[in-house]
Amino acid sequence: MHAQETTFKELVQGEKQYQVPLYQRTYSWQREQLQQLWDDVQELVDEQLEGRAPAAHFLGSVVLAPGRITAGGMQRWLVVDGQQRLTTLMLAFTALRDRHRERGGAERQADRIHDLVLVNKYRNGDDHYRLLPTQADRDAFTACVESSPKAGGPGNVGAAYRFFLAALTEGEESGGEAWTDAVETVLSGLLSIVEITAAEGDNVYRIFESINNTGVGLSQSDLLRNYLFMCLPVRGESVYRNRWLPMQELLGPANLELLVWLDLVVAGNSRAKQSEIYRDQKKRLEPLSADEAALEAEIESLSRRAERLMRILEPEREPDPELREVLERLSRWGGQTHYPLALQLLDRVDGGQATPHQAARALAYAESYMVRRLFAGYSTTGSNRVFMEMPKELEKDEDPAEAVRRILSKNKTGARVWPDDDAVREAIRTRPFYKAGRGNQRFQVLRRLEESYGGSEPVDYAKARLTVEHVLPQNPAEQWFDLLAEEAEDGQGPDELHALLVHTLGNLTLSADNAKLSNHPFRRKQEILDSSALRMNQEIAGRERWGRAEILDRAAGLADRAVRLWPGPVAGTVPEDDEWSGWKELRAALLAMPAGTWTTYGDVAALIGTHAVPVGQHLASKAGLHGAYRVLTADGRVSAGFR
Repeated sequence: MHAQETTFKELVQGEKQYQVPLYQRTYSWQREQLQQLWDDVQELVDEQLEGRAPAAHFLGSVVLAPGRITAGGMQRWLVVDGQQRLTTLMLAFTALRDRHRERGGAERQADRIHDLVLVNKYRNGDDHYRLLPTQADRDAFTACVESSPKAGGPGNVGAAYRFFLAALTEGEESGGEAWTDAVETVLSGLLSIVEITAAEGDNVYRIFESINNTGVGLSQSDLLRNYLFMCLPVRGESVYRNRWLPMQELLGPANLELLVWLDLVVAGNSRAKQSEIYRDQKKRLEPLSADEAALEAEIESLSRRAERLMRILEPEREPDPELREVLERLSRWGGQTHYPLALQLLDRVDGGQATPHQAARALAYAESYMVRRLFAGYSTTGSNRVFMEMPKELEKDEDPAEAVRRILSKNKTGARVWPDDDAVREAIRTRPFYKAGRGNQRFQVLRRLEESYGGSEPVDYAKARLTVEHVLPQNPAEQWFDLLAEEAEDGQGPDELHALLVHTLGNLTLSADNAKLSNHPFRRKQEILDSSALRMNQEIAGRERWGRAEILDRAAGLADRAVRLWPGPVAGTVPEDDEWSGWKELRAALLAMPAGTWTTYGDVAALIGTHAVPVGQHLASKAGLHGAYRVLTADGRVSAGFR
């Protein structure tokens, strides 16, 4: 077998075809894998646009076996391993070509991608395509390459195509054509691939079986441990027994890997990837490789950070009550976004450079940043990068709380904005909060709002089986619609008003009696809610009725509490956006819809937090909006005002 490093551009150039054999599984990459690749691409794009020389990112290997050469000399290759990567890149280029076509004035760029990357221009039938997936994926893939109406349909292939088209559309809105050109440069020339080719006559299936039947490999922290103790011939046994082994037993394998990554990030390496920890740590430690005392000090520092990481993972270990409380809230929120900041703050607290109170306030600002973005419907994409970059921005002699607030308040693109009080109030009033973020995050917001009432008998959330409850039911009986009909505006049906109100925060509460509450009329719900230990439920039960006016009034009250509980950015630093964020969300929704599907003006309005009328006006006035023709009236007809 022969191996060489190459790029995607070099791999596909010339007249050739890569054919995925029948024994391969179908295309299976999900959004998680696509997002991970896209995050890496965006990093390289940023470096390219900032004028820095971007280092090639290692994408993985592709194992190929030669197939027969067709009449006319076209080489066929069987893709023994790596078809997921190849298919993904082909779909990314298909979306890039279509983005050029949609933009207008870039037809030559689109044609160049089509002819030089996607197809063999002068070949017919199956030979026309440079990649030929398994039969199960072939129709979906060729639909994308041929730009047929079925492009972007259901299934993983269609979903990947829509993912890239949406990502490219969103990125170009803020970065312009130069950004799109940089994406093409990265995809074609800066994703490093190891091309492994088998000799003719090799047993291709045997190779495939061998590659995909490996045992448990060494983790990144295993590799680092082996390297460190190779450099400690004298002190190694003592250091391992007294430092490394206790740290390893405290954390366990997964958290040890997490610590080694965070150690890089807190040291200022905001580009550190968890998949490349060993490479980056080895590069950092190599100058110390001949100094056993210095290496021992590094391991000792790491072991102290291990104890701090455990206070983040298990906040009950934190001795200070105020700091423990905010760490508990962030732990319940979930995810690792706050880890780099939290670890750096605990470093400072333990080193006497900050007080627990300052650290608690700093983390409260971080919590507010995430909660306010949830209210406003912003994507979580980019938040990890914000917090990974923070350690190198914090000044050592500055109050960390004020520093965190200042950094998060900087003017940034919409992808990283920290919503101000007005934006939060409007979002709480209009946005479908029940559809935002993850279920545990919505629960934590409602829990914190309930706790803000300061009940004399606090709820034991560990024992109470509380879930999020809609007061106005999701599937209401006719009696509810009669009530809504009294409040509907001109031209608005009660079902449309229901869609606008039902998932907003003003209509949501917590209850352990979800099954009892069900779709009952409000009078019956009042009795159940009145007996609840939760103050917010008693407040709802005190209302005479439950319709539009009451839901909006409660939303205003919850908004007042929210802006107090989760303080906002420094005044005057939030960028004024030309366009309401709902229209961006509308474009993202249309891009995400599989081919052959449609929706209604009312459903789109409920999704983005507005009315059907402005949605209709927007779609009718915005020429060239991708997928606008898929939005129809409730009975499935094209609106009279749409062209």
